[in-house]
Amino acid sequence: MIAQPPPPSKRWITRSFPNSKEQQGAIETLTNSLGVSPFLSALLVQRGVQTYEEARTFFRPEIGHLHNPFEMKDMNKAITRLQMAMLPERQEKILIYGDYDVDGTTSVALVYSFLKNYHTAIDFYIPDRYKEGYGISSQGIQWAADNGFSLIIALDCGIKSIERVAEAKALGVDFIICDHHRPGDIVPDAAAVLDPKQEDCLYPYKELSGCGVGFKLMHAFCLHKSIPLDELYPLLDLVAVSIASDIVPITGENRVLAYYGLKQINASPRTGLKALIKIAGFSLGRELDITNLVFGLGPRINAAGRIQHAKAAVQLLLAESEEEADEFAMAINKHNNSRREFDSSITDQALAMIRENESLIHAKSTVLYDATWHKGVIGIVASRCIEHFHRPTIILTQSNDKAAGSARSVPGFDVYEAIEECADLLEQFGGHTFAAGMTMAVSNIEAFQKKFEEVVARSIKEEHLTPLIDIDLPLDFSEINDKLYRIVRQMGPFGPHNLQPTFMTEDVYLVSEPIIMKEKHLKLNVRQVDKASGRASQTLTAIGFGFAHIADQLRSGKPFSICYQVEQNHYNGNTTLQLMLKDVKV
Repeated sequence: MIAQPPPPSKRWITRSFPNSKEQQGAIETLTNSLGVSPFLSALLVQRGVQTYEEARTFFRPEIGHLHNPFEMKDMNKAITRLQMAMLPERQEKILIYGDYDVDGTTSVALVYSFLKNYHTAIDFYIPDRYKEGYGISSQGIQWAADNGFSLIIALDCGIKSIERVAEAKALGVDFIICDHHRPGDIVPDAAAVLDPKQEDCLYPYKELSGCGVGFKLMHAFCLHKSIPLDELYPLLDLVAVSIASDIVPITGENRVLAYYGLKQINASPRTGLKALIKIAGFSLGRELDITNLVFGLGPRINAAGRIQHAKAAVQLLLAESEEEADEFAMAINKHNNSRREFDSSITDQALAMIRENESLIHAKSTVLYDATWHKGVIGIVASRCIEHFHRPTIILTQSNDKAAGSARSVPGFDVYEAIEECADLLEQFGGHTFAAGMTMAVSNIEAFQKKFEEVVARSIKEEHLTPLIDIDLPLDFSEINDKLYRIVRQMGPFGPHNLQPTFMTEDVYLVSEPIIMKEKHLKLNVRQVDKASGRASQTLTAIGFGFAHIADQLRSGKPFSICYQVEQNHYNGNTTLQLMLKDVKV
């Protein structure tokens, strides 16, 4: 096991305080109309909330804020083709086809479970990660044709499957594509292509997850068939899991979908999610948030496809009896435990490869290959490497005599564009700004490593290579109370582009000896001392995961600065506020 070094130093970037005349007016308006402190009003103005009406929409998203699905390009075509398949005289067999990750499996569970109420000739298909690879496969198309399916609804994949869709057409199989990845210059010749990222698509919101696009198709289906939308909304629990796990922005329509999806999960989770919540160790009655979905539920759903076959994840999400759901959840949890073992050992190997190679240590990117690495965890390993070497990273392994890779990026750098510049060395690639996948000939790996490094070195800025902490505002300890916590909490659901507020406080001192927990973590009792008056604030507890290495620096007695998030701690029936440290500077 490689000894873990202390976390890399971080850049603190504090956002500007809203100081313009217009912003100051908005702060005053919000302070008076909402009955909150000017500090909290400034926090809202920073996030673009300036009026009482905007604040009401922000704090209380309404289901009526969802856009009309028929604004999406090809939605009319999609509904026309779907309706044709369901005509009594045709009764075509429809196959719901989705990718093997969380977004794909939740998409399939949503569309399949809803449509089967209105059409009996329906089934679903998830490709095998190892035998078929990402996206629409020839094997899947052949299976559909052999089994009499004449319409495939592809979810979370298909936008670049030009050859596969043509192949299907020759076999008499039509496609409705529901995707959210970036299209290429040409889109497949399908019956309908739903992807808000198409340049000529006028849909107002571009950042839906794959499951979100599938939801919009069902939304349009309901409007067309005059089906009450209350029959569709319970499926928002699946959309929330997809939004969280696919790391899409939690803004605009995604914020509405995530808000109501979380409400559904916390009030009445579907049987499969309930079993998953239980096996993930969340206490009964605990209110789950986006972070819990990202780290508690998402990895377990993903593990099914990473270790064996993702069909089990869909079966779990569709389970109706508790016994069946518990059985699937236990099997998936075993896969997740195996995934963790692979993840840990391969991460150690990858980090050793970097540290033992002088040129890799000083490179602007990381591209590593080992034919024996488990394909199911290479994306996770790429993310782990970025925690230690903060730069765009691609991890490659051998799959079906090819090199298959998973890329992850750092904030501010578009890894998809960098990979696109290396397209001449690739057989297939797809993805978005921060994550992508690719396939290439094993013989091209060395040339790809060299070219990718050249592209990254030419275009990446030095600041992108240092971990960044975005700080919303400086905060005095005197401002920290239950009301601040309650209002900050209501600013969720938190995620990309609506992150949980992070604060910074200077002139902080230890009140007592730092406590080291499990040899890695730090617990501090701290207070702030006003420089001018010498007056000390209330004492607060701060927890720093992975911060044990700074204990000696803090013992010097010098003042230090901290950046942190305000959380609640529940212990022995008592609830107190505590600070979750993001970084410390002495």
